[in-house]
Amino acid sequence: MRNLILHSPRCSKSRQALALLEERNVDIDVVLYLESPPTKDELAEICEGLGVAPLTIMRTKEARFAELGLSKTDDRPAAEWIELMVANPILIERPIVSYNGGLAVGRPLENVLALL
Repeated sequence: MRNLILHSPRCSKSRQALALLEERNVDIDVVLYLESPPTKDELAEICEGLGVAPLTIMRTKEARFAELGLSKTDDRPAAEWIELMVANPILIERPIVSYNGGLAVGRPLENVLALL
């Protein structure tokens, strides 16, 4: 996976992570994932790289999660959770940073520092 940050300018944690990367002159692609959501394959790669199930990188407190009638206890295959995130990128946790082969969810921000 290339060096990138899945970024939402409206999210303070995402802005903080991007500022940290810019302060350190990290060459990274900024992906506005609400406008250009990751593909199913990219999300699967992110989950695999993080060593987590797709539900782990979902914003379960997001209103859209409830609107879709979803629950953290739903017994769904990983592929279905991923499809839900592709169709509803607002459900993807942010920021997610890929750098030099490592991956981190930037909550807390120290996770991004660990990549550097």
